[in-house]
Amino acid sequence: MKIGLDFPERYYPRSFLGLLLLAFALVAAPLIVAFYNAAVYVEQLAGQSQTAVSQAAQASRGSRLLVEQTTALERVVRQYLILDDEELLNDYNRLRANFKANTSELSLQPLDEVQLRELNNTIDMEQELYDKLIQKPAARHDKTALIGGYMVLSDLSRNVLDTSNALIDREVESMRRTGERAQRILWLQLAATIPLGALLAVGVTLLIARPIRQLDQAIRRLGAGDFEGEIQVGGPADLKYLGNRLDWMRQRLIEVEQQKRLFLRHVSHELKTPLTALREGSELLVEGTAGQLSPAQREIVEILRQKSSQLQRLIEDLLNYHRVQESVGRLDLQAVRFDRVVEQVLEDHRLAVQARGIRPDLHLDPVDIQADEEKLRAVVANLVSNAIKYSPDEGMISLALRQQGGDVVFDVGDAGPGIPPEDRYRVFDWFYQGQDVHRGRLRGSGLGLAIAREFVLAHGGRIEVLEDAGPGAHFRVTLASGKSATL
Repeated sequence: MKIGLDFPERYYPRSFLGLLLLAFALVAAPLIVAFYNAAVYVEQLAGQSQTAVSQAAQASRGSRLLVEQTTALERVVRQYLILDDEELLNDYNRLRANFKANTSELSLQPLDEVQLRELNNTIDMEQELYDKLIQKPAARHDKTALIGGYMVLSDLSRNVLDTSNALIDREVESMRRTGERAQRILWLQLAATIPLGALLAVGVTLLIARPIRQLDQAIRRLGAGDFEGEIQVGGPADLKYLGNRLDWMRQRLIEVEQQKRLFLRHVSHELKTPLTALREGSELLVEGTAGQLSPAQREIVEILRQKSSQLQRLIEDLLNYHRVQESVGRLDLQAVRFDRVVEQVLEDHRLAVQARGIRPDLHLDPVDIQADEEKLRAVVANLVSNAIKYSPDEGMISLALRQQGGDVVFDVGDAGPGIPPEDRYRVFDWFYQGQDVHRGRLRGSGLGLAIAREFVLAHGGRIEVLEDAGPGAHFRVTLASGKSATL
């Protein structure tokens, strides 16, 4: 099995640190853009507001000064026409010079068409009235017309002031609209930045998580003893290097496993021949072939015979282990009645069940399955023999078989001491024996459940220990009920 992803390797930086920096940069980019745009809009709005306020203030100040100047001109003209004092005419000229300077300054402001027209009318009318004033009108009606003209001039200057005030109101309204438009744009940018940032965060997470997940899967495979298939890890160069080192470890573990199997096979065969001679010799001594033995000698010979028998069982377990390892990948699939296999296995253990008064509780549905009957029988036999072995005398074992969706579920339970929590994840390891052995029972070799697991995995199923509230152990085997099994 190949661990890899069809993700373009050219998109990865050379180091994992570079990948993290790239990830942070990608996630932060939308926020940086949004903050930059916000700063630009705020700066533009502030500049526009400052300019508008400054211009409006100058226009308003100039317009008020214009009203005061035209009022002063009107007052001096009234005094001049009544007193006919040349000094008053000089005062008028000084006021008029200020009036012209103020109107010139106002004309340089960014006035609209109406305000500019009102200002030009004021300037033209003042020039017309000044031309009449320097002619020194003597007739009463001419003086009255001149004073009336200055009154109109004051009204025109007030119109300029009103227009300036209206301009200020328009500028304030324009700034309000500009602020609202900037606010809408910023909200739209924020609304677009949040999902974009979330999308980039998800993409970057996948970008980082994929090589990490590949490493995790590779380590889990090695830990589970699955050495098939090359290990390949994508991503940055340093993570790819770690993947290559893991694949090197996988190859070394394969070599070590092969050497271990070869060593155990040779040792088992080499020990079997001298052990057979040892057993035969101890049997001859017990039978008295070499002469009558004293009680002390007979005790020693009996110990030799028992230990040689125990050693022979251990050697046979090693040979069985090798046979299982070599045959686990070869399945002879055929249609099998699972419930009948369970019944036949229970019949094989009938004498042990009757001798100890154990009561089987059977709930077996008729189930057809595509499987290797011999290996399936070995799985059932190991689970049933364990249940009988650890159940108390006159206890009960439960066997249940049912179809559940597309799977076949086989449950085996007993009323024994159960499996300690610390042993539940190791009971399927080769040669593993729990810390607590049930009193009065023979200690096993630690191969039965390991063999059962290998055969179940070969059929594409799983075997597990369930945690029940009641006493005893509860094993469950789940197999696919399809027409074929997969390795």
